[in-house]
Amino acid sequence: MSAPQTAECHCLFSDGSTLRVTATRRAREGRADVKCSVRAQPELAERMQQVVRLARHTETRSDSRDQVVLSMDRAPRDRGWELAAVLADRMVRGQLPARALVANGWSDEWHLGRLAGHTLKTAPAHVLLGGPDGLPHLGVLTGQPDAAGAVSSARTWFPLHSGGRHDSMDWVEVSVYPADGAEEEGSVTVPELDLAGQDAVRRVLAGARHFDGGRRSWRTTVRFGQPRFQGNSFELALVLADRIARGREFLPRGRILASGASSAWHAGRVEAVEGIAAKCALLLLEAAPGDRVLLPRACEAQLPAGFGDRLRERGASLASVERIGII
Repeated sequence: MSAPQTAECHCLFSDGSTLRVTATRRAREGRADVKCSVRAQPELAERMQQVVRLARHTETRSDSRDQVVLSMDRAPRDRGWELAAVLADRMVRGQLPARALVANGWSDEWHLGRLAGHTLKTAPAHVLLGGPDGLPHLGVLTGQPDAAGAVSSARTWFPLHSGGRHDSMDWVEVSVYPADGAEEEGSVTVPELDLAGQDAVRRVLAGARHFDGGRRSWRTTVRFGQPRFQGNSFELALVLADRIARGREFLPRGRILASGASSAWHAGRVEAVEGIAAKCALLLLEAAPGDRVLLPRACEAQLPAGFGDRLRERGASLASVERIGII
């Protein structure tokens, strides 16, 4: 299927008004894979970029040589525009035949290719609606089965230490989908982080996967509960979520709570992180029965007295690790 240079898809809203999503394609040449623009609405443009990147996760084939630029001709009234953006992106890349389409649909599981619903009470017959009463999953568009069953996901938690008041636990979720011959590092999508954050995640996963010697290729999507954070202490939690999603670790009874980093993930090494005392205090507050806490062995001497005993009193367990492997 040849890919056009430009594609459009319209979204119909409940008041009868429409919005036009325009997608154009050009050689990537080192630029971002997706660029989005909405006049005076940078947060909306960021959300559109996230939606499109997530929706690509379960495509039957992937080609990252082109950049796609998407825009809206006006601000939307609700989330119904999401399906129109996904369709425009697929048409301009030749994933779907380019044709006139009007759609309305949204999802919180774009990375699974599933649609939750639409925002219209009634709609003309020509409008493509997302959800159980319309398009339940994106595979229907090309006669493919629901790909969600082939996606394996795992979520782990890591402590965010910012000085006390705003300390909290953040989660990182890794979703993997089998890919044939995909370039390992280039097939990792981190839709919510800036370029530096995306590069950091890809570098960590490439190194950790090198250590376990796996030859299978995966299309990988990484999401964070709170994507605005600093530092590298999330790395161990990221690596563990990735290993669980790919079947390299067993599933814990509860959650995995971890903090650790490394300058040599390709060697499987887990190194110390800063602020371990404050992070331990937060872990004690958050740990629940069945949880497993993993911290670098290099930080063992800095753990508060009785930390492991207090975790066990809460029904959680503690492991000090110096190499990734069985947890």
